[in-house]
Parts: sequence; structure tokens; C-alpha cells
Amino acid sequence: MKATYKKYILQFKRPSGTSRGVMTQKEIWFLILEDNGELGIGECGILRGLSYDDTPNYEEKLKWTCENIHLGKEELWKALVDYPSIQFGVEQAFLSLNSKDTFTLYPSEFTNGEKVIPINGLVWMGDENFMHQQIQQKLVEGFRCIKMKIGAIDFEKELEILASIRDSYNPDQIELRVDANGAFSPSEAMEKLHLLAPFNIHSIEQPIKAGQTMAMKELCSNTPIPIALDEELIGINKVANKEELLQTIQPQYIILKPSLVGGYRGSEEWINIADKLNVKWWITSALESNIGLNAIAQWTYTLKNKLPQGLGTGSLYTNNFSSPLTVKNGHLGYAKSINWEEKLLERICI
Repeated sequence: MKATYKKYILQFKRPSGTSRGVMTQKEIWFLILEDNGELGIGECGILRGLSYDDTPNYEEKLKWTCENIHLGKEELWKALVDYPSIQFGVEQAFLSLNSKDTFTLYPSEFTNGEKVIPINGLVWMGDENFMHQQIQQKLVEGFRCIKMKIGAIDFEKELEILASIRDSYNPDQIELRVDANGAFSPSEAMEKLHLLAPFNIHSIEQPIKAGQTMAMKELCSNTPIPIALDEELIGINKVANKEELLQTIQPQYIILKPSLVGGYRGSEEWINIADKLNVKWWITSALESNIGLNAIAQWTYTLKNKLPQGLGTGSLYTNNFSSPLTVKNGHLGYAKSINWEEKLLERICI
């Protein structure tokens, strides 16, 4: 078996803002396996400044992975515990290599085009007019669950935007999620949660920065809005530590990004613990290309989670790959009639 890797830079159509800053590019690496004329492809994606494996030796570890591909998926996954995005790329690549076609990793009613996945519509940070425009567009597109990033512009303005949504749509019509990306300080977080509560918010992601375990535990114990852990899960790689974190904080939800928490296996470890503790969860992509999104979506469908998932970021880029993934009426679907394999392999492997 031969393994190689290739870097690819995704370009945002317009700068996309979070409370951590503005992104114009997304860096991904393709892991390519070749064996007896068959190909396997996995996407390793890192978010600079956020991913646990955002390290100077990332490419060196990819090279090591290729040189040791003979170890197989299970042993490599264990050896790459500090490189969750490469763990995920390895899982994808081996599944791809062993599938009937390169990009059908989890055959199902979803990949047959018979079933769809409910998803939230993502509204990026920006000025007030831009955020209103996005919200209106999501409503026109049929989304009934909207996730709004908050924490970068004036908080009073964000409250006004939420109020304007609720003036037109009640909670039965539109489910509102907000994502603070750790923007609140522990001292102000509870006050801001109470200011958000009148808008019937489904949940708030990561109100304070990760790593403040006891402060987050206190918030989750007394919050007027269900809290979802997101960045809090990054870098917690051992099962015992995952159990300790969830038992201590006792959040209402956790959000799993396979690229950031060790792929399918790492995510499933979190899911198993969460289910035991009655913590709800959903899956979110982490700005992958349509190749990584395809790999996440197919697996997500098999989990049969009925909550709207955080999938569908493929339209953000100018140079993404065409794919069978479609978004319609707030659902992610798979247009089986679209054959994307040949042209895609040419772009990646040449």
C-alpha cells in the first residue's frame, strides 16, 4: 500500500467572522491511499488557533503517517492521539479504500437519496445589516433552525437582532441557537444568559472560554438557557478524562466536530459517555470541504439523531469541490444521480 498527502487551501467567498477573529482561508490536507489499483481519500482539516493539532510539525506528522500506513487504521488511530484531524483523515481514507466507490463510506438511505438530515442555518458575525440579510436568506431557504454567532459586535445590537426575529417568528416556527465561541467572561456570563433567555433560545454554545471547568459547571447548574459544550471538548482525548469532564460540568448538550475530537471513534466515545449521563448531543462540521462534509454527513445519518445537525458549510468557498450534497428546506440531502468521483479524483490526485 502506498500513502501520500496533498495540501489544499479553501478560499472563503467573503471573510467569515467569529469572536476569535475573521477567516479568509481554510487549510486542509488530503491523505491518499493506493492499493492494487484502488484509491482511498481522507480529509485532514485544521482550524488555526483552535485545533488541538495546530502545531509546527503537523506536516511532519502527516509524512510519518504515510510512512507508517502499513500499521493499519486501528494502530495509527492510537498512535495519532494528539492529532485528531489526522485520526479522522486516516479513518476516512481506509473506509474509502475499502468501499465500492471512493466517496460512499456509509451506504444508507441517505446516500441512496431517499432520506435527508435536518440541519441548522448558520448566520455569521458581521454588522447588523449583514446579519439581518443572512437571517432573511435562511428563512427564504426554508430553515426552521437558525444558529447565530454572537460575541463580536455590540451585545445590545445582537439582542436587538434576536428580538426582531422573535417579533416575527415564535419558537414553534423558528428554533434559535446561539454560539458565543467563549466570548463572555465568567463574571458577566450569567447576566448575559438572563438577557438572552426571553428570546426562547434553544441553546448557547460555549458561553465562556474552554478550560474554566468549575466556572462552566456553575453556569450549567444555574443557567436559564441550555448550554452546549464545544471547544471545551478539544484536547480531551482519553476516555477517563472525557467521563470526568462531563460528570463534573454536567452540560445540557455537547457538540461534536469529528475533525477536532478524533474522528468517528473519538466522537463515538463522547456519545457513549453522554448517553449514560443523559447529556444530549449533535454533530457539527468544522468548515471542511465537500469531501470532509460528505464523510461526516454519511456517518451522522447512521446515528439517527433527530436534532438539527450543524452540517452544510460547503457553500462558503469559491474553490470547493462539486458534490452530490444538496441543501433544501433546511435539510441536507444526497443527489445520487450526480457522479462526482472521476473529476474529483483528477483534481486531488494530479
